Amino acid sequence: MTSQDALSEEEVQSAWVGEAPQLNSTVTLADYDPEWPRLFEREAERIRGALGERVLVLEHVGSTSVPGLCAKPIVDILLEVPDSDDEDAYVPALEAAGYRLVIREPDWEKHRCFKGPDTNINLHVYSPGNGQTPRYRLFRDRLRSHPEELELYAAKKRELAARTWKYIQNYADAKTEVIDEIIGRARAEQYDGHSEAYAEHAEKSVTNVHYDRPAILDLAGEITGLRVLDVGCAAGHLSALLAARGADVLGVDSSAGMIAVARRKFGDAARFEVADIARPLDLPDGSIDVITASLVLHYLADWGPTLAEFRRVLVPGGVLVFSVHHPGEDWRWFEKENYFQLELLEDEFPPGHLVRFHRRPLSWTFQAVRDAGFAVDRLVEPMPVADAEAADPKWAANLRTKPRFLYFRAVSPVR
Repeated sequence: MTSQDALSEEEVQSAWVGEAPQLNSTVTLADYDPEWPRLFEREAERIRGALGERVLVLEHVGSTSVPGLCAKPIVDILLEVPDSDDEDAYVPALEAAGYRLVIREPDWEKHRCFKGPDTNINLHVYSPGNGQTPRYRLFRDRLRSHPEELELYAAKKRELAARTWKYIQNYADAKTEVIDEIIGRARAEQYDGHSEAYAEHAEKSVTNVHYDRPAILDLAGEITGLRVLDVGCAAGHLSALLAARGADVLGVDSSAGMIAVARRKFGDAARFEVADIARPLDLPDGSIDVITASLVLHYLADWGPTLAEFRRVLVPGGVLVFSVHHPGEDWRWFEKENYFQLELLEDEFPPGHLVRFHRRPLSWTFQAVRDAGFAVDRLVEPMPVADAEAADPKWAANLRTKPRFLYFRAVSPVR
């Protein structure tokens, strides 16, 4: 389970303690075996016996944790310890219990992997706050509760397993696309459960009302008579403001719950449709003049396909305006060590509702926009509008003195 880019041969070799074993073959998948959960429980008891209170999280993950799913007969186990980089604190105890450290990736989620003493397992070790724990859980639980997703994933696994791979990591990397697709739908469904709460929050929040939406509108500029696609429109507040400025607006969001709220609140001002921006858009080439994307792109691990779709549907010279979390703020707020690492984070927004998004350095964002063929016209770190002071003086002061979001205006070149 990974959201990192596919690894090169050099990266595969460097991650292994010793030489990476070569597969040079197809992958053998077995039908689901009810013995797999029992094997996990046996290993979990042994790991807890070896580490005691150092075990913070210990869960059965991966394909063998999903009843009915075919899998390599290898039990994946997720372990969190206080600091997976501090190997002296846990590696000797695991080795004394018969486990063998085979992978060390300190620059990617502080990841370590062990093989078992007498059972074919992958024991993945991370620190608290890593991006993989929520990803493992979300994917596992989605497959357990949605038979159609299980069948989709099983079919892709069988297709890929029939090919010849030099390293098993190559096979794992090839599954990333379908995994990200399934996780994307799971995240959208999470929003369905609190769409009303989110709509109420977005309607009153100082950050949304007096900071984010005014900045997006300012960068969009004069839009009277233009066709605007508002992606990740959520409850439709920005779409309504764009329509009030004379634009012909289509708002899209992957959450059916959000779209239902948007239609109820603002259906007389704009059109709203369910659409996943991680997939091709059902729009003709060159049919849109302006795309707005308020605080949505950081939910995607890979921007490439989405930005390519944006370029396709934009007219030559069309404009993309988007906001994302400020990279410096996320790095500081979540107390991450490596600013330059792409990481999946988990937070509560609104309070009580878990959301997951990716943190990345500013250079990554710039490069992704440039690689998609856009020219960056403006980069803005805005100030809240004057009305923010009356709405919430304390929060307005925060927005004036600390980085919060980052805003881009990018232009699709004239062909």
